[in-house]
Amino acid sequence: MAWILLTLAGALEIVWAFSMKQSHGFTRLVPTLVTLVAMIASFGLLAVAMKTLPLGTAYTIWTGIGAVGAFVVGLLVLGEPATPMRILAAIMIVSGLVLMKLSS
Repeated sequence: MAWILLTLAGALEIVWAFSMKQSHGFTRLVPTLVTLVAMIASFGLLAVAMKTLPLGTAYTIWTGIGAVGAFVVGLLVLGEPATPMRILAAIMIVSGLVLMKLSS
């Protein structure tokens, strides 16, 4: 169950990162509210997952899901560049996440 909660927490990190971008520096109300709600929910789910998962594992997986997810949203939704170096970096992050999961 902790892994499911951690995955949901990571997904919400993607939501708040995207909505923060859309808030234009917290000057737009709806994206700002989405950011705040998603942040609180993400932190809450992370905290519950950390009751049973090791700190290093939980935090690494949570930030990795958020980082790679935000990268993919940037590519697909915001039209950010998909350079070979950026793609390699994302692959390396995912590889690290897989290794972290396998070691737990």
